[in-house]
Amino acid sequence: MIVGKGQKGFLVLALVNVVNLAGFGVYYLAKLNYEFMIYMAVVLAAMVVVGLTMKRVNYSAGVLWGLTVWAVMHMAGGAVYLGEIRLYELILLPLSDSLPIFRYDQLVHIWGFGVTTVVCYELIAGKISGGSGGFGFWLVIAMAGLGIGAVNEIMEFFVTLIVPESGVGDYINTSLDMIADIIGAIIAVVCLSRRTALKEEEL
Repeated sequence: MIVGKGQKGFLVLALVNVVNLAGFGVYYLAKLNYEFMIYMAVVLAAMVVVGLTMKRVNYSAGVLWGLTVWAVMHMAGGAVYLGEIRLYELILLPLSDSLPIFRYDQLVHIWGFGVTTVVCYELIAGKISGGSGGFGFWLVIAMAGLGIGAVNEIMEFFVTLIVPESGVGDYINTSLDMIADIIGAIIAVVCLSRRTALKEEEL
């Protein structure tokens, strides 16, 4: 998410991230929205980590753009309103009368932790001879992505302690978030395994 390797595409990527954080940063500061100011700090920290590790990890352009889209989706979720409904609370597809699904919030989780799972693959695969394996390998990749998802939920718990009026949600929201994380991780692993299998067939 930060300029690297001297490629023009990374400059565009960095510009998008700077505009995203600066634009929404001004909005959240003006609103004194401490919840999303904390999230912005987390996004900025993630950008720094990716930037500092780009020389050692061969992040694909797809992963970097995926993380960038996730950051934009996340920041927009707390700032954009459709009428009186905040984007994060918006029901995209009413699938249940008793549960708040399918919400924009869950879409962000599916996308975000799907991309995070791909990041875990790019971190791990390069360290393993052959780059991939069977079911056990893909299970580890999926669990790595879900582990980061669990850390995210722990972070949101601390946000509720620091900002009691936050919009994090209750136990049902947390559970639905984790289910969305699992869906994202599974989609990522299925796509990665199919792509790896096709590459091996070409060799």
